[in-house]
Amino acid sequence: MRSKKKAMTPGVKPPPERDSDALPERPTINDIARIAEVSKKTVSRVLNKSPFVSPETRQKIEAIIERTSYTPDPQARGLAFRRSFLVGMVFDNPNPQYVVNMQQGILDGLRGSGFELVIHPCDRLSRGYLESVRDFADRQKLFGVILTPSVSEDEQLARMLERMNCAYVRIASVPLDRPDRMIVSHDRNGGAQAGRHLTSLGHRRIGFISGPSTFRSSYERRAGLEEGLAVSGLQLRPELIAEGAYTFESGRSCGEILLNKPDRPTAIFCANDEMAAGLLLAARRAHLRVPEDLSVVGFDDFQVATQVFPTLTTVHSPIRSVGQLAAQKLFAREGAASAEGTAATPLPSLVVRESSGPVPG
Repeated sequence: MRSKKKAMTPGVKPPPERDSDALPERPTINDIARIAEVSKKTVSRVLNKSPFVSPETRQKIEAIIERTSYTPDPQARGLAFRRSFLVGMVFDNPNPQYVVNMQQGILDGLRGSGFELVIHPCDRLSRGYLESVRDFADRQKLFGVILTPSVSEDEQLARMLERMNCAYVRIASVPLDRPDRMIVSHDRNGGAQAGRHLTSLGHRRIGFISGPSTFRSSYERRAGLEEGLAVSGLQLRPELIAEGAYTFESGRSCGEILLNKPDRPTAIFCANDEMAAGLLLAARRAHLRVPEDLSVVGFDDFQVATQVFPTLTTVHSPIRSVGQLAAQKLFAREGAASAEGTAATPLPSLVVRESSGPVPG
């Protein structure tokens, strides 16, 4: 029986046939890689819409896939990767707005990649928390994990993920790991801006409501405040410091303590906006006007900063951008882009609103 030949346009020679173009009835991913003269991993990235393939290579592979009517085998795909197309976010932050903003940023970084985000809240101080994170990563067969403060500061957790061969990126206020595994949020820089702002308004008795001692950010924001005060020859007075919990209620209770001091502060810097909002309530109950009698500065610039009265002067922390960069850096460790190629983390910036003003005359 004669084989049928394809009709050709007169005067046009057919392309030479190559042994590499010969395909079985049901081609495999290895066949596609052989014809495209690329690795199997590159074909997999194209199939999974990874951003780490050049446009030329992507078009070449997609054309071969269309011509051969190749369909990936889901079971073989799962066995080949031995992990899912999921990125995990592990957090123990008590501020819901921080968690939401971080999620939005990570999703920005995942957009168009074919990966999805799964979250794992935990309590770093609870018994068995390390085992719960290990089970989460193992059960979901995660591509990688993004660790937010304060779990990001746990060396045991980082080493455990390394032993599991689970890629991770840590977000923290100071460098704690290799550059390709770190996003530094520069909290000290933001605290210094708050200190310089308050001293520029003439304040000398400046209080501080810190976050929990288990968060490195508490120390960094305090250290930044002290640096800002030192520019004007001032020191943070121990009796004007109260430890909060990054919650509204702790800001209110710490505010009551500081505002009941015989020599109360004329300005208070709070380590986050939730506590600053609680301090505004304490000031109102103490019949103090803000900013006429008391200046208040927060940290984060979350939605609550513009929802309170007076609106809150605060340090804008680019949480959403940090989340996006963390996702990009996680991919960069596995893909064609280098970690050095990801954008630098933007620095915090002071946003002056209504809650800060000159020292009372």
